[in-house]
Amino acid sequence: MNELELSLGLMLLLFAILGSGVWIALALAVCGFAAVLTKVATPAGQVLATSMWTASNSWDLTALPMFIWMGEILYRTKLSDDMFEGLAPWLQKLPGRLLHVNVVGCAIFAAVSGSSAATCATIGRIALPELLKRGYDERMAVGTLAGSGTLGLLIPPSIIMIVYATATDQSIARLFIAGVIPGIVLAGLFMGFIVVWALFNKTRMPPPEPPVAFSQRIYASRRLIPVMLLIMGVIGSIYGGLASATEAAVVGVFLALALSWLSGTLTWRGFIDSLMGATRTSCMIAFILAGAAYLTAAMGFTGIPRALAEWITEFNMPPWALLTVLTAFYIVLGCFLDGISMVVLTTSIIIPLVTKAGFDLIWFGIYIVLVVEMAQITPPVGFNLYVLQGMTGRNIFTIGVYALPLFLLMCVAVMLVATFPGLALWLPSTMLDVK
Repeated sequence: MNELELSLGLMLLLFAILGSGVWIALALAVCGFAAVLTKVATPAGQVLATSMWTASNSWDLTALPMFIWMGEILYRTKLSDDMFEGLAPWLQKLPGRLLHVNVVGCAIFAAVSGSSAATCATIGRIALPELLKRGYDERMAVGTLAGSGTLGLLIPPSIIMIVYATATDQSIARLFIAGVIPGIVLAGLFMGFIVVWALFNKTRMPPPEPPVAFSQRIYASRRLIPVMLLIMGVIGSIYGGLASATEAAVVGVFLALALSWLSGTLTWRGFIDSLMGATRTSCMIAFILAGAAYLTAAMGFTGIPRALAEWITEFNMPPWALLTVLTAFYIVLGCFLDGISMVVLTTSIIIPLVTKAGFDLIWFGIYIVLVVEMAQITPPVGFNLYVLQGMTGRNIFTIGVYALPLFLLMCVAVMLVATFPGLALWLPSTMLDVK
């Protein structure tokens, strides 16, 4: 059996195990074990122990549970209420008015969360009822919230970036900073779409809100101060070279606890719930990473990544064609797997290909986050769709249709980042001292 036949067999085995309902981490480990067994001289148990311990014993991985805990703490505060009240007076003069709260609110919360589903749930909890109560079009209110929630993966801190950095041995801090400009560009595309839609659909917009004096806007903005201080504490400490990503995560947890205490929402029950929620999520991700590490090590023994790279190289595809194929591949994969699983499943095979094609791995990290974002709003597995289904009672496929324009704008963002790599690489290149 040659490497390509073996890779096809392992792929079929993986999907068969996943289809049976087995945990993703166990499915990855079983496939890795089967791959190692094809090499008689390789001790499967020793490879299992070594690879899983190496994947788990990573200092960079410490940032993961801390950022998750920070998001869990903030989810239980009045942050979303404060953000809506602080942003609404400034945005109601734009075409589309308060629909922009979905985008700007998600972008701000993304800078302190790191999770797409948490961003969507937190902003949607207050913004969606307010928008529907004021007569905004449900299709736009739900669709823009579904798409904007994906900014939680791109704007740092990002859980998926930590997973990618761990899997590919890249700098978490540089990945975080690389996501800033593409995140702003994507948010700008979303807001531009809202403006154009509102100008062409004036009859579907509610009556204008009463005008708000400038002094009242300034006064309302005081409610944005806590979250802005939190963003400055986390991202500012990384950009300023004062802290690594892991240290910044600890700063974020401390500031989130302080914010929760000052707002009067820090209770013992809430503290325990946030801690247990972060523990469950972190253990799930760490378990998947351990299984993926074993599969990656097994792939190295079998020679499958090298064989696939050579096979694709034979087609002599230019870089843009390779990216087009990879984008289509990830979009299809996103219909069946969550973002973290997509990253850990594919890096062992994809990274040798993109390295050989000459792509910068920091840039490719931003690219892969963008295409993984699409998976958050593609049925039947898109997490954001399930979050909004719980809020609205709508079918996930209906919500997917609502979010389709935002999905297409993400495709545009992918093309922009591919055409202008500096969007992702310029900011990290100015940070020579950041590891």
